Amino acid sequence: MSDPLTHECGIAVVRLRKPLSYYMEKYGTPLWGLNKLFLLMEKQRNRGQDGVGIGSCKLNVPLGQPYIFRRRSVQNDSLSMIFTKEMKTFNKLARKGIIDPNSAESVKTDYDFAGEILMGHLRYGTSGRFDEGSCHPYLRRSNWPTRTLMVQGNFNMTNAGELNRTMINRGQHPVFGTDTQTVLEEIGFHLDEAHTDLYHELRDSGMEGKEIPAHISERLDLHKVISESAHDWDGGYAICGAVGNGDMFVMRDPRGIRPCSYYIDDEVIAFSSERVPLMTVFEADKEQIKELEPGTCTIVTHNGEVSNQRFHEEKEQKPCSFERIYFSRGNDPDIYRERKAMGAALVDQVVKSMGGDFENSVFSFIPNTAETAYYGLMDGLRLFRRQQVRAELLDALQAGTLDASMLDDVILKNWPAAEKVTQKDIKMRTFISQEKGRAQLVSHVYDIAYGVVKKDDVLVMLDDSIVRGTTLKQSILKILARTNPRKIVVCSTAPQIRYPDCYGIDMSELGKFIAFNAAVSLHKKNGNEAIFKEVYQACQEELKKPQDERINQVKRIYSDFTVEEVSAEVSKLVYPEDVEWDGDVEIIFQTIENLHASIKGDCGDWYFTGNFPTAGGMATVNAAYINWFDGKTGRGYEI
Repeated sequence: MSDPLTHECGIAVVRLRKPLSYYMEKYGTPLWGLNKLFLLMEKQRNRGQDGVGIGSCKLNVPLGQPYIFRRRSVQNDSLSMIFTKEMKTFNKLARKGIIDPNSAESVKTDYDFAGEILMGHLRYGTSGRFDEGSCHPYLRRSNWPTRTLMVQGNFNMTNAGELNRTMINRGQHPVFGTDTQTVLEEIGFHLDEAHTDLYHELRDSGMEGKEIPAHISERLDLHKVISESAHDWDGGYAICGAVGNGDMFVMRDPRGIRPCSYYIDDEVIAFSSERVPLMTVFEADKEQIKELEPGTCTIVTHNGEVSNQRFHEEKEQKPCSFERIYFSRGNDPDIYRERKAMGAALVDQVVKSMGGDFENSVFSFIPNTAETAYYGLMDGLRLFRRQQVRAELLDALQAGTLDASMLDDVILKNWPAAEKVTQKDIKMRTFISQEKGRAQLVSHVYDIAYGVVKKDDVLVMLDDSIVRGTTLKQSILKILARTNPRKIVVCSTAPQIRYPDCYGIDMSELGKFIAFNAAVSLHKKNGNEAIFKEVYQACQEELKKPQDERINQVKRIYSDFTVEEVSAEVSKLVYPEDVEWDGDVEIIFQTIENLHASIKGDCGDWYFTGNFPTAGGMATVNAAYINWFDGKTGRGYEI
């Protein structure tokens, strides 16, 4: 079984910079850090609800006492459950007199999650294992603190198979099926090497054994360990880890594919997958929240020294645009603005699709994550209509036909009608639901507001992305058809998703993309089925080349068609079956140009354009096509 893809994971790290007694005195609780960790995770609940894990590492623990702890859960509402359980444990220990809740020293000694380093992880699994053992953080124990390692992250490695073979060639015994284990063992190997070299040096110098651990801890070069570990990694990642001696690190991939932000003041250093949770939890301005620079790691040593160092050479920045389109919370000021811009960018296509007939058109959105973009669309439509009204009034003024009746027609009528047409009944995300039972679930996700749409109306629905088309065909369009409009227009703020993702999103199989299936359908209609084997053979040859010379041969599947032709075929493929309604369906996609114009700064778009930012990405897209042609399911890269 393979480790589930975990793009939409959320990470949270809290590193206390003061003794627990400080927080006890100032805030009235020695669990201030744990409370902040919970809030950071709660504010990122949108990033993962399938499983939760938390970890704690205590500093300066006496010999004989445990110093690193972990809890994981895959129960329903696991975030609330795991923290509720921890607080029950705390209160039980207090009732039994094992800890004194008013003594920071007592709490630190006898309560597991009173550590100075606190880590949290929210997970959205999409395939493979769905058990507690697949939740982060992963823990590698040793009776040497400087060899003990706890790791968690939001990442996916495209070359985990290659990394595992490297470990095998060293003589190790890696556990296949999860790149998380691969990352843990790779860092662990280099950590062991650093520890062992220092141990032998100190032992051979005649130092007494009981003095050696402290000296190893002082001299351990965590930056060197990270740099050596990540040298051959290919993927997108934001990874954080804690060593048993109290050193910790947070690192981000050199292209900035996965997001990571941090906040520092004199009380705490905190990291999260998004900026807004840090702003909210620590009541900070957006200027106080910094983005972890790609290709760098922030290291906090056990004695509190903070440094940020580059572990990888600089690369062209390609942050995942799906963070902006869909995944991140919409209350981030930049993301809110960008999503509105994406909605507004669709205006010209939408007006053309509904024939400019505002009087007989209704505008709404689905799902809830598309709401912000919907506001942008409505703003853009109103602006379009205002400009239209102004032009008509000027024309009438010049023609001498301006009168009260004309004013009524132009000003009081034909304005965009905004309605909440759909309601989501089941709190789940069909985009990343587990494959098993998906078809049964999607047909019951949404319901409609009856009586809002007239039979002569065009119903325009804004969606944030259309990946498979499954939900559209099996659920949404069937439900919308009950309103009996003359036409349904579904417009996506994301462009056509044409290529697989290999950096963590659940989009690994070409045959599940509606845009790919549309292109395949067009080739078949044109009698050009020979291209499928041609591209298959080209992909096979591509994988024989040195990795830096590979190109994306799958682009050839789309090169014969315009974007509009593919969209038109998508519209036919998603047309609902077994319904009495016989109106028209049109699917509209954002253009690549408008996506880049809407997003501030760098923008990774490989799932739309096929321009993958890493060599592993180019290998994955060619391998994914080979799998499709051979009728195989699963990832286009090995674990």
